[in-house]
Amino acid sequence: MISVLVPFLLFSICGYALYSGIDVFPVFLQGAKKGLDAAIQILPTLVGLLTAVYMMRASGVIDFVGEILSPMMSILGIPKECTVLALLKPISGGGGLAVGSEIIKAYGPDSYCGRVAAVMLGASETSLYTISIYCGYLGIKNTRYAVPVAIAGDIVAFVTSAFFVKIF
Repeated sequence: MISVLVPFLLFSICGYALYSGIDVFPVFLQGAKKGLDAAIQILPTLVGLLTAVYMMRASGVIDFVGEILSPMMSILGIPKECTVLALLKPISGGGGLAVGSEIIKAYGPDSYCGRVAAVMLGASETSLYTISIYCGYLGIKNTRYAVPVAIAGDIVAFVTSAFFVKIF
């Protein structure tokens, strides 16, 4: 049923455009050009952010900060092994997924650490990454409350992940 939905939607849009007298291909090309312009504008922000994440990961800064914060995280119910994941996931989805898969591979999917890592990966967002990309594209310099609220949301997601894994 779902496999029919996308072609039906595309044919419906094209049918409506033909009925309305809209030339579909030039409109498509105009949208593709705007999308390419947007991709070019966010590319410097994306390259800078990914470079910073990989440098922090390769240099061991993330692991060092994780070691420092692990006692506080354990008070919140987050295992020491998942501290690096909690630090990396808001910045980089790929980096968070790599750390999460390392945790699951090392401790097993049914272990407490593996379950907390899996729930953390699904419950949180790459919020700092998203804010930096959108604000970089739009040229917003003052994010006001976006960053503190995003960090608070990620903290809530991580703490509730550990809480729900303990319960269930």
